[in-house]
Amino acid sequence: MDAIETVAIGAASVAAGAINAMVGSGTLITFPTLLAFGYPPVLANVSNNIGLVPGVLSAAYGYRRELKGQLRRLLRFGAASLLGGLAGALLLLTLPAGAFDAVVPVLILAACVLVMLQPRLNRWLKERQGAAAAKDGGVPMWCGVLGAGVYGGYFGAAQGVLLMGLFGSFLRDDLQRLNAAKNVLASIVNGVAAVVFIAVADVDWTVAAVISVGSTLGGLVGAKVGRTLPPNVLRGVIVTVGVTAATVMIVR
Repeated sequence: MDAIETVAIGAASVAAGAINAMVGSGTLITFPTLLAFGYPPVLANVSNNIGLVPGVLSAAYGYRRELKGQLRRLLRFGAASLLGGLAGALLLLTLPAGAFDAVVPVLILAACVLVMLQPRLNRWLKERQGAAAAKDGGVPMWCGVLGAGVYGGYFGAAQGVLLMGLFGSFLRDDLQRLNAAKNVLASIVNGVAAVVFIAVADVDWTVAAVISVGSTLGGLVGAKVGRTLPPNVLRGVIVTVGVTAATVMIVR
């Protein structure tokens, strides 16, 4: 890894850490960056996942005040995230590499759509705060978190957007508290997937280390730095990078 590559991946990882703390689409920044430097898709995804774990943990730490009183919720949904993340990671390692190459462009484009719909989801979430909702969402909510975990363990871009959409559908709580819970669940999914990848998959540890440092910094300062950007600009950058990455993977 030369200096230019290190700086580029490091900068992308700082942005990814900040974006993950607020939205949950950081993979759409780091994963395409790794592809641009010639890393094979599966190796890039595995190394990226491991590197982003400290970043999502730092984001969860940054929201520690909003986590008070949510232990029961986190234990319930954390179990679903754990199982889902494990299943998604095993799918990534079990299915042929060609399957990942074929599916990922679709997942990236779907994630971009979710990012573009984020303003509408936010309005929906606010409207739901005044609507009747189950205290814990029941079985549908648990299954939804499980499905988001499978997606996150397999690829993970916009996992946070999926979780916030689920929370808005089934729970009634303050948005900042829901975002704090989202960060914890995402860290569980990424963490269990990382354990599986470390145990049995090929990892580029230099890449993982660079992303780890950058995403940790980004996760800690994301609320301050990320919120200085107009939301539409931030979404525009994410969608542009994501669509470019999907196009490159389709035509390669």
